[in-house]
This record gives sequence, structure tokens and C-alpha cells, in this order.
Amino acid sequence: MAAEVWSRAFRGSAIAASVTITAAVMAPAAHAEKYAAIVVDADTGEVLHARNQDDPRYPASLTKVMTLYLLFDAIDAGEVSLKDKMKVSRNAAAQPPSNLRLKAGDTISVEDAIFALVTKSANDVAVVVAEHLGGSERKFANQMTDKASELGLANTTFRNASGLPNTAQLTTARDLAILADALLDNHGDYYHYFQTQRFSWGGMTYKSHNNLIGPVDGVDGIKTGYTRASGFNLMTSAERDGRRIIAIMLGGASAKSRDAHVTELVESAFVSIGQTPEVIDPNARLVSFASLSTPLNPNAAAEPMLNGRPLSAILAENNGKQPVSMLREVEVEVGEGDASEQASAAAEVTAQITDTPDYDVPNTLSVTSYAPTQASVSAPASAPQILPALTFDGISVSEYEARQAAKAAAGKSVSDYTRRQLRR
Repeated sequence: MAAEVWSRAFRGSAIAASVTITAAVMAPAAHAEKYAAIVVDADTGEVLHARNQDDPRYPASLTKVMTLYLLFDAIDAGEVSLKDKMKVSRNAAAQPPSNLRLKAGDTISVEDAIFALVTKSANDVAVVVAEHLGGSERKFANQMTDKASELGLANTTFRNASGLPNTAQLTTARDLAILADALLDNHGDYYHYFQTQRFSWGGMTYKSHNNLIGPVDGVDGIKTGYTRASGFNLMTSAERDGRRIIAIMLGGASAKSRDAHVTELVESAFVSIGQTPEVIDPNARLVSFASLSTPLNPNAAAEPMLNGRPLSAILAENNGKQPVSMLREVEVEVGEGDASEQASAAAEVTAQITDTPDYDVPNTLSVTSYAPTQASVSAPASAPQILPALTFDGISVSEYEARQAAKAAAGKSVSDYTRRQLRR
């Protein structure tokens, strides 16, 4: 029933936005901002908080929630069972990371496939499921799109079962919230799979990417996702005292910042639905979300950061030379699936870097600690200088500039430093 309520409630607003949505879909690359979010009271369907909720976004591995939805449909229809074995094709085995490194001719049970999708977010397994149920991944993707339309996901199109990059594979934060609600309502018996924290296969144990399960009270699922184009995505749901909320965030700059922001969304949601309308002015409901900080620089939300600075800016500043020790501090982007292949991706990046200086870069550096270090450290003129994010620590901007003017290394004036700060 809840899924039907969501479908009826949101179809009108989605159609009303169809003109702007269509324009954006025609040229997704021109739609620079990646950040989008929505928080919903799953019991009433009320939208508690939203931003860019109807703008087109790349779902990345959140796609696999729909892949699993159709698999659960098939199980309920008696078409497959949890113990059935599915054969791995050459096409499935060729899928890039994240994957289980399946080989053509291998088999995997339906239940193991579920575990692999919710924990490892394995792209090869997604294709195995698609080919087993649809005959081919293309046909299965059409089935996914048809199911999306049936559930009321008015602005969602699928082109593959995994979420690997495809410019035509688009969705919205609102549509993903509808999907999460439909899954809870129509396939609640399988929802426990999304709580799985570890999955063992082929002598390896894989940890779930969903870091909110456990640390955040009430969070019990469901899925993460990442590609370069999408940024770090998260579909989550939580229940406290019999009240359930759904939160969607798309376009995070890193897994860490995404998790922190979604945690804020969840906490604010429960504050909001815990208010008593008879006692508190209904407008006060908005206050619970008022303190939320929008992720910094949402127009570059998927940009990897190092010490508060975009990695691309640092690399450009350093003329393409970056110490290996620094790269290990970066959440390295990968082109496919979730960001679980960071080690191999980092190796690919560092393999292109030679003859780089080896120097230490602090993880955090305040203004008060930065000034003394400039007096005591004399870096070679050719060495890249990593500047800290601007903080105040009790001193005024004028005092800070005065200290920098007195202690800055030769050739690095305060005005140059100020311009760098303004460009961030």
C-alpha cells in the first residue's frame, strides 16, 4: 500500500517538472551540480527535506537495488529459488570492478548473488542476474525501466543492471526514495539482506560499503554507489521507536563526507517527525534541518579532496608531479561501481608518476600551527607547497596576514596565498 501511496503522491509533481527534466536529460553533461538529497517519512510519504530532488543524476551502484527488486519479484513468483545456480557468461566475467572476479562457466547461487550485490556491489554478479532473468542484460535493463515506471519512478531510465557508466542511465533522488519505499513495502521479507556486513566468496571476505549500519542508531540498510560521474551516493533507511525514514544523497565528494552528511539527514529527520504538531507550530518542523550544512562546493561534488583542496588543482599546480605518500591520503576515484577498488586504482595512478620528491604532508593544519612551520621548514623552491584550509583559531584575518607576510618563504607573498584561497 505504501508504494501505491508514493506513486500517486509523486506522479503529479514529477509530471509538473517534466519540462525542465527533459531539458536536463537531453544534455546531462551540462548539468554540473551532482549533489541532490531527499528525506522522507516512510510511514506518511511526507517529504521532510529535499534539494535538487527532481534533477537528473547518475545512480551508479544504486542501480543494483532495482536489479535486486526484480530478483525478489522472480523469487516470489517461483521463477527462481535461493538455492538455484546461475551460470556466468563471458560477458558477465568481463565486467570491470567492483567484481568477484568470476570466470566464464562458473556458477553462483541466487542467495550468494544477493549477498555479493549488497556487500561487494559486484558488477559481474549483476550481469549474471540480468542474463539469468532477462536472457540478456539489454532486455533486463528494459524490464528494469518498465518496473520503474510501474512503481512511479517517472524520471528513471536503466541501460544496465550494475550502474556502470552510461550517460542514458538516469534517475532522481525522489525516484530512488520511491524505489526504497517500494522495496520495503513489497519485498520486506528480503530487506534483512541489506543489513549484511560481510560476505565470503572464493577465499575472500568482503566488507559492506554501508558504514552507517551500526554507528548510526536505527540505520538498517540499504546501498551505496560510486562512479566518477555520479560522485558518492547513498540510499539509506532507519527506524526508531516504530517510525521509519528514508534518506537519499547523491554526488558526495568522498565516502566519508557522504556518510557524515547522511548521518545529519537521518538525525534531523527523527527530530522533525518527533515534534508534536499540537504543541509546536508546524513551521517549526523546518528548524530541524535548518542547521544542516550543504556539502562544500556542490558544483564539484565528486571532486576528490586532499587537505581541503581539490586534487585536480593540486596536480595542476604541481605540473603533474605528486608524491606517492600524498596520493595514499586521497580517496582515489575509480571509474566503475563502488569505490571498493581504491588500492588498484591508486596503483594505476601512481604508475604514471615518476621522479617525485618524497615529503610529508600533514593531515590537518590550523592557522596557528601553520605559521610556525613556515619559519622552521625551508622547502626547496621546486617542491610543491600544500597550503592549509583557511581557519581562524582565535586570530583575526589581519593578524594572520601580518604573520604570513613576516614569515612566508621567498617568492610566496601574502597576496599570492590569498589568491589561492579565493580560488578554492
